[in-house]
This record gives sequence, C-alpha cells and structure tokens, in this order.
Amino acid sequence: MKLKNCININDLREAAKTRAHKMVFDYIDGGADDEKTLARNSSAFDDYELLYRVLSGVNSPDLSTTLLGQKMDVPFILSPSAGNRLFHTEGEYGPAKAAEKIGTVYSLATLSSVSIEDIGTATNGPKWFQLYVWKDRGLVKEMLDRAKAAGFTAMFLTVDLPIAGNRERDLKNGFTIPPKIGPKQIWHALNAPHWTMDYLFSPAIRYANLSSASTAATLNDFVAAQLDAGFNWDDAEWLLGEWNGPTILKGVVRADDAIRAERVGFNAISISNHGGRQLDTSPAPISCLEPIREAVSDKTELIVDGGIRRGTDVLKAIAMGANAVSFARPYLYGLAAGGTEGAIKSVEIIRDAINRDMILLGAQKITDIDRSFIKSI
Repeated sequence: MKLKNCININDLREAAKTRAHKMVFDYIDGGADDEKTLARNSSAFDDYELLYRVLSGVNSPDLSTTLLGQKMDVPFILSPSAGNRLFHTEGEYGPAKAAEKIGTVYSLATLSSVSIEDIGTATNGPKWFQLYVWKDRGLVKEMLDRAKAAGFTAMFLTVDLPIAGNRERDLKNGFTIPPKIGPKQIWHALNAPHWTMDYLFSPAIRYANLSSASTAATLNDFVAAQLDAGFNWDDAEWLLGEWNGPTILKGVVRADDAIRAERVGFNAISISNHGGRQLDTSPAPISCLEPIREAVSDKTELIVDGGIRRGTDVLKAIAMGANAVSFARPYLYGLAAGGTEGAIKSVEIIRDAINRDMILLGAQKITDIDRSFIKSI
C-alpha cells in the first residue's frame, strides 16, 4: 500500500510490512511469548463505550493540554523507541520532526540510533530523554549530563525491563542491532528491495549514544550484559537527585507502585507494560488507569501507553483520568512505511481523529472530558 493511500494506523502497518525487512517489521510489531498482552493492549479499549452529548455546539475543539508544565497542541506524546534507523534510514529524525510539526513532546530512547546531541540540534520542539539504568553508574550520569546540555527537559525512567522479554519473533528472525547478516536475512532482504537499498547505502546502524565499537547482539544478550536488573527504589531516589528536574516513571501497572513512585518524588507515571514486549499476560494499561488514578494525588500526572490506534482510544483514556497518552508503534509503522513523511502522517491521522471525535463526543476542550463520558461494558 502506498503512503498516500493510508487513512488509518492499520493501513500504515500494512505499508510498513510491505516495505520493511521481515526481522525489522516483526521487531516493531511483535510482543512476548504468545503475544496475549500485545493483543489485549488494544482490545481492552473495547471494554469501554463513549457516551456522547448532543446539541453541544462544538465545531472547533481545543485539543491542547499541558504535561509537566509543557504546553502541547495535542493530548499525546511520542514514546521512546530504540534503533529507529533500522526501520528507515532517517531514523529518529523522523518522529522528532513529526512531534515538532504537530506541537508535542518527542522522547528519545537511550538506545537510539541517532545521538542525543544530533536530535538536540535537529528539532526545537520539547524533548524528553528516556533512560535505562546501566551497571556503569558513571555512564548513567554522563548520559543525563549530555541530555541536559542538549536541551532535554525531563527524564523518562523505564523500569519494566530488568531482563528482556521472550520476544520469539526476534529469536526466530535472528534479530540483532547492529544487524548480523546470514542466509535468512539475505532472503528476506531480497523481498524488501527499498529497505535493502537504504540499508546498503546508509551509514552503519549502531546505538549512537554508546561506543562506536558496538557489536551485533541479541536484545537478551545486550540487556543481560549492560543493564542493571538489581536497580531498586533506593537507586531510583539517587537517580532523581542526579537529574534534579521533571521525571516520569515508565512501566507501572500496580497502584501500590504508583503510590511509592509519588512518595519517592516522581512527577508523572507512565502506565505501561512495554507494549506487550516483556511479561506476557500482564494487564492492559487502560485497565490499570482508574485504580492508579484513585490511588495517587491529582498532582501526579498519568500517561497511558499501550494499544493506542484511534482517536477514541485517546478520549477514553482522558475520560478515565489520564493527563495524556503516548505511543510508539503508530509512528514506527509510519516511519518504516515512508520515513519522516510517514511518521508525520501517523501523528496527523491520530490528531485529526481526536478532533473529529471530540466534535462527535460533544466536548469543547480536553479538560472537559471526564468520567461521565465513559460507560464500562
């Protein structure tokens, strides 16, 4: 499917599947084990219906909101995702430009394929830095200092990856970053000529924030070797002191963890199960939202990350107590399908859907949307 003919996120997914190498598409698209959580992340939105108001006189709704004091033109941000140059040669530049164009926050991953400094200079839009906790605490501090210097204003601490989930598609495809080429990869490359030409005539793909000497490794091996599975709440407090700025804790599904995060000093919580890529049969984030909203104070802002594909998904999350939502797969499908142009198209599709759905819902402003608009099935 051509990019110009894509009218929804599923169309972008199909376009990405056609253009991208199989191991690349499966890395974007796949989850852990039997992918039950992956499927549930989206299907859980079907447990709720929207109760629209009539004769509300809404014809030009206001989609803007604020998150951590940052004004945004839309009630969503772009979640961090690793290794974007593997999906398209334009890499993280694509979603960063898409976020800037639409007026929202872009989150750069620790394991990005474009450096902190290069993204810092490439976009004037608001930027947050996602952090994994390395065994080398000196490296952690160095990355935070680099992010501050490059204009990143908040730290997105991801804590649901002490070890890598069992992502069986990646294991079957022999997925590594940088890619390690074998007969299977060559065969699939022949079936993805546009992706292959980009790959062959572009600079080598690597984790740009790490040593240029990075060697090909599976995610399981890389995480086991580099990330600190023993990181705990005391370490999180240390990290808050090192950053000394706005912070989000990403990967929470339990109310008691949310309460502790608030007490420790996190400003916002991202309710997330890592896109269904870690512990399979963990709950869908949307189903965890209301218990967490009830458990923490209003000063703690909540972001829901997982399964967002439609404007109605966004509005349901807002009605149930989220301050905003975030997503990665929609813009990664767009990026894989058509580079920066595709990433921009993905966020415009969701923005335009929210605009239309707010008119249909009878809500003038995002802040007007509350629990009265939701019916649980």
